Amino acid sequence: MKSNQKTTLPGKITREILVKAKQHGFSDRQLAHIWGSTEKAIRQLRKQLNVSPVFKTVDTCAAEFEAHTPYHYSTYDQENESVRSDRKKVIILGGGPNRIGQGIEFDYCCVHGVYALEEEGIETIMINCNPETVSTDYDTTDKLYFEPLTLEDVLNICEHEQPYGVVVSFGGQTPLKIAKALEENGVRILGTSPEGIDLAEDRERFGSLLRRLKIPHPMYGTAYSVNNAVLVAEQIGYPVLVRPSYVLGGRAMEICYTNDAVREYMKKAVDVSPEHPVLIDRFLEDAFEFDVDAVCDGKDVLIGGVMEHIEEAGIHSGDSSCVIPPYMISEKNLEEIKGYTVKLAKALKVIGLLNVQYAMKDGTVYVLEVNPRASRTVPFVSKAIGLALAKIAAKVMVGRTLEDLGVKDFDFRKVKHISVKEAVFPFSKFPRVPVFLGPEMRSTGEVMGMSSTFGGAIAKAQMGAGNTLPVEGRVFISVNQSDKNDITITIVREFTKLGFSIVATEGTAKFLKEHGIESDVVFKVNEGRPNVVDLIKNGQIQLVINTPLGEESRYDEFAIGWAAIEQKVSFITTLSAAATAVKGIEHQQSDSFNVKSLQEYHNEIEA
Repeated sequence: MKSNQKTTLPGKITREILVKAKQHGFSDRQLAHIWGSTEKAIRQLRKQLNVSPVFKTVDTCAAEFEAHTPYHYSTYDQENESVRSDRKKVIILGGGPNRIGQGIEFDYCCVHGVYALEEEGIETIMINCNPETVSTDYDTTDKLYFEPLTLEDVLNICEHEQPYGVVVSFGGQTPLKIAKALEENGVRILGTSPEGIDLAEDRERFGSLLRRLKIPHPMYGTAYSVNNAVLVAEQIGYPVLVRPSYVLGGRAMEICYTNDAVREYMKKAVDVSPEHPVLIDRFLEDAFEFDVDAVCDGKDVLIGGVMEHIEEAGIHSGDSSCVIPPYMISEKNLEEIKGYTVKLAKALKVIGLLNVQYAMKDGTVYVLEVNPRASRTVPFVSKAIGLALAKIAAKVMVGRTLEDLGVKDFDFRKVKHISVKEAVFPFSKFPRVPVFLGPEMRSTGEVMGMSSTFGGAIAKAQMGAGNTLPVEGRVFISVNQSDKNDITITIVREFTKLGFSIVATEGTAKFLKEHGIESDVVFKVNEGRPNVVDLIKNGQIQLVINTPLGEESRYDEFAIGWAAIEQKVSFITTLSAAATAVKGIEHQQSDSFNVKSLQEYHNEIEA
C-alpha cells in the first residue's frame, strides 16, 4: 500500500484478515507499517481478536520411541503441541545467525548458562534460530524454540511458558536490542537491568557517569550532519574514530585524520538523524589496549582476567591477538584497571557479566567502552583461568553470590601459564579483498595457545591459526615513515640474531643501513622487476612485515598481502605483532614445546 494511502485503522481489520496475514508470514511490525499503525497496537488487536500462534513439535526420535528433548516452532494453526511444565523455568535468548561481529563465542556463553541453571534445578528454555550452534542441539536444553529473536516471537513464547525470567546478556548485541521492550511488556529480565544496559550504551549518560566517578576517557562527541561532524572533530582534535551508534562488530568504523576524511565518511553514512547519530571519539594513537571480563553479584566483583592486546589501539578487539596475563603494564596501572572495573560494575548495578575495554597511553589509563553483557573473550578467559565465567554469571543472575560459589577472592594473577588468543581470518576464501586490519572486524574465528613461556604460547597460537612461523630464511620488511624508529631497529636486530637475512624496499633499507643493519634491496611492485611480489612467489621470502600508511602505499600493500596469502607465507602488518613473532620463532628454534591438557594447566593454578 502506498504511504499516502495509509488510512486503514487496525480496529477495522477483521479476525479473518488478520489470521490470513499471520498465516502468510507477516509480522506485527510489518502489518503496522502497512496499516499505518504501531507494533504494540497490532499486538493488542491480535489479543482482542484471539489471534495467537500455537507451537508445533519436531520429534527428535522420528516417532520410533518417546522423545524427551523435542524442539518447537510457531505457526498460526489450531493445535498447540508444546506442553508447559510446572517447574521454575528460565528462558535464555541466543545470538541469532552467526556473522562477522557476532560469532560462536556468544553461543558458548548461552550453553554454559544452560548447564549452570540445570545445576540449580531450573528448567532451561532456549530461543535461537541458528542450526549451526550447540545451543540449538536438541539435547542441550530442556526445551528449544527455533524462532527469530524478535520482540513479537519472544513475547509469544513468554506468554505460553510463563518463565521466572529471561536472560538477554549471553547472546551478544542481538537480544539486548529487545531487552527494554520485553521489560515494558512485563517480562522479568534476569541480571543487569535494561536501565543499566542503556546507561552504558547512551553516550551522554555514560560520559556523565565517568566524570562523576573521575575515570579518564578520550574526548568524544555526537554528530547529526556533515557540518556538525566536522565541528565536533575539530573540537576533539584529530585523529578521530567515527562510527554509527549501536554498531555490531565495528561495522562502518573509520579513523579520520582530516576534515575532508570526516566529510567523506558522513556522505557515506546512512540515516544520520537524532535517533541515529554518528559517534566521534578521540583516537589514541600508539596506545596499548586492554580488555577485562568480570562478574558482579551486585556487591562483589570477580575480575576473571586482564587481557593485553598485542596489536596497538585502532584494530578491532575481535581481530587483535591478546595475552593473559598482560606483559607490558606496571603494577600501578594494573591496579587502576581493576579499581575502575569494580567502580563501573557497581555504578551500573551489574548482575552477571561485564566487559570493559581500556587504552593506556603515556601512563594514563582511559576507559573506551563498557558492555554489561557477555563478550567474545569470555570463552578464552574462562579456559585461561580455569573458571567458567558464564556459568558463574548465570548462577549469580538467579540469586547466588560470588561468596556462595567460592570465587569471591579469586586472583587471576595466580595463573602460572601464559595464554594467547589469535584471530583467524577468511582472506584466502575471498580473493582480492583488502587484508589490512582496522576498527572494522574481519576475523571469522579464533584459536588459543598456552605455554609456560610467552614465546611458546605465541608459537602455538600461530600454528593453530594456520600461520606457522618460519625458523630460517629471509624476512622482507617495509615500514611506513612513522614506524622508522627504535622499535623497528630492535625487531630487525632480533631477526638477524636468529639467523634470518633481511630484504627491504629502498627507503627501509636506507633507514636500516643508517643503524648498521645490512639488507638486500628489492623493488616495490611498481618500480620494476624482480620486485617483492616476484620474490614471494618464487619462495625466496619466508616472512613478510609490511606496515603501510597512506593512499600511495595501497597498491603495494594489496599486491604484497595477496602474494603472501596465496603462497602461505606468514604475513605481519604491525610492529607489535612482529615483536611477538620474534619470541615465537625463538621458541620454535629451541624446540622446547610441551603439551598439556587444560586440566593440567588449571591444576597448577590451584596448587
